[in-house]
Amino acid sequence: MSVTFTRRFRVRYYECDAYRHLNNANYLRYMQETAFDASADVGYGEEKYLTLGAIWLIRETEIEYLRPIQSDEIVDVITWVDDFRRVRSRRMYEFRLVKSNETAARAMTDWVYLDRNTSRPMEIPDELVCAFMEGGKIADTKPRQRFRIINDPPPESFVMRRYVEWRDIDSAQHVNNAVYLAYFEDCGIRVAKEYGWPIERMRNRGIGILARKHHILYRKPALLDDELEISTWLSNFKRSTVMRHYTVKRIVDNEVLGQSNSMYVMIDLNTYKPMRFPPDFHRDFKTNTTFE
Repeated sequence: MSVTFTRRFRVRYYECDAYRHLNNANYLRYMQETAFDASADVGYGEEKYLTLGAIWLIRETEIEYLRPIQSDEIVDVITWVDDFRRVRSRRMYEFRLVKSNETAARAMTDWVYLDRNTSRPMEIPDELVCAFMEGGKIADTKPRQRFRIINDPPPESFVMRRYVEWRDIDSAQHVNNAVYLAYFEDCGIRVAKEYGWPIERMRNRGIGILARKHHILYRKPALLDDELEISTWLSNFKRSTVMRHYTVKRIVDNEVLGQSNSMYVMIDLNTYKPMRFPPDFHRDFKTNTTFE
């Protein structure tokens, strides 16, 4: 059984979006901080990993938002290790509101154990596994959900470009995992405007679109001053949900650096309940949609 660790956060005003909800990317930042503290709590802090010449980097992230977390709410982020493999480990998270004890989100990160100098995978030491597992027992390895690659986007995939800025880089010298989600969010706002659905129009109609799930695959690091191309398109329209897919490429070599399959839900801004997509929304996004 894995050691469970909890870190408490008070949501700051500057961490929220225009809806006064904790921004999607900041959930990932909370998760990362909680994971670092959980590791330090069992004797594997930054100094220990420097001594080992090792570093953990995230390969995949999955998160499901169950209820918005609002400014000034207090939330416990609870985390535990779900399994260890030869060079990878899956860590689980739960966001629990302190006042109501509601679960606001659930998430998973798949971490890879790397040589700090070569960035090549290293076998996870037995003593590290024992530190995280009560009684020193390794958790059963459970099957992972494979990231679904969409190989046939529509002809009108929306594309935006941007350069990696200094503020995007973390201490590992590449774009932080949460920043990819910020890139996707920015791309989603821009594509909506491009197809005739800016935020102002949606507000005037009393509707909004909120993220329900993200499944992000990190393939290769993006570095300072890299020029990136972020493309996006829709699939799998249902009554009130739709999938939006994102791909990040580096312009200079066309290398795919990251991908996301993200589910969004249309809501009534007065009730915050899911609602049916308007017929004109379907019509306007038809050329940006792949039909499977």
